[in-house]
Amino acid sequence: MFKITKFAAALSLAAAVLAGAACGWQKPPQPTDEIRIGGNLELTGGSSLFGQSIHKGLKLAFKEVNGKGGINGRKVILIVADNKSEAPEAANATVKLIAQDKVSAIVGPATSSPVLACASIVTERKIPLLTPSGTNENITFLDGKTRDFLFRGCFIDPLQGEIMAKFALNNLNLRKMAIYSDISSDYAKKLAAAYRSEFEKKGGQIVAEEAYQQKDTDFRPVLTKIRAAGPEGIFVPGYYQEVGTIIKQAREFGITMPLLGSDGWDSPKILELAGAAALNNTYFCDHYSVEDLDPNIQKFVKNYKAEYNGETPDAFAALGYDSGLIVADAVRRAGGGDPEKIRDALAATKDLQVATGKLTMDARHNPIKGAVIIAMQDGKQVFKEKIN
Repeated sequence: MFKITKFAAALSLAAAVLAGAACGWQKPPQPTDEIRIGGNLELTGGSSLFGQSIHKGLKLAFKEVNGKGGINGRKVILIVADNKSEAPEAANATVKLIAQDKVSAIVGPATSSPVLACASIVTERKIPLLTPSGTNENITFLDGKTRDFLFRGCFIDPLQGEIMAKFALNNLNLRKMAIYSDISSDYAKKLAAAYRSEFEKKGGQIVAEEAYQQKDTDFRPVLTKIRAAGPEGIFVPGYYQEVGTIIKQAREFGITMPLLGSDGWDSPKILELAGAAALNNTYFCDHYSVEDLDPNIQKFVKNYKAEYNGETPDAFAALGYDSGLIVADAVRRAGGGDPEKIRDALAATKDLQVATGKLTMDARHNPIKGAVIIAMQDGKQVFKEKIN
């Protein structure tokens, strides 16, 4: 109840601020010598590692754009607001970026629930928003219609679920699976549903389906129930915070079977939580791999390491970088900072080369692009397979 009330209050505040004096909305005036792009990112809170990685990738992309003279001679200015990994704060950050900072477009948030909290605001005020990594399909397509001002730079939840179901069946030869998902996350629920549907459609059997909630810490009672059902593997869609502990406790409990997951696993923190040995025989779907020998990926990795003292970019850094290039390309084709023209240009994106591949925006504002399977071996991510 507290969360619902807090969220409703935040949206009411957002509406009040944007309504202004109730005299009608004027499109924010655009500076003549710069292009202002907002970053609505999880810099603190539970998903901060995602937001921080996106921020680094985004900054690198705009640095490179500005280093080549900007966009039609205009410098790109990134203005970042911390949404604290919370949906109400994401709504407030959107208000600030539009009403105070006069941005032409917004990149972020990173995760689906905060993005969905911003959807009605950017739609009403006609400011395009591109999430680098929000995979919930309702972000860009709802009730049979494409949402005009919302876009994404990543694949959607159903694709991840389908990919991992096929991988379990075809590559690991698993026929009986359990699903253990985060019931408090739209992201995890969508993934679980897509996985179940594809796995059963292809002849597999789901022998157990259980749920946990964010900030849970003791998963052993449920793991006991799952093991008793006799699965050959467990699909665990969710974020690294809980997944790392689930993997650790599962291995301590003698569960040695393959554990499969999604892009929410991609964080160095999962190694700290689970331990290298526990992560062996685990696999997850992701947006790219640093081991992929594609020249565009290797160029990005090299430049990122040079910029950030040898740090290896994770998938969220790559998606942040891609998102910067997508927005910069749209601004260039739009001829400036007019938000509605940028929206039209984003929708028309075709065969754009970014770090993780070449992408085209489809009719539902989702990029047509590939995915990869990552295996964990002795604490390191190993490139397993690329799926186009």
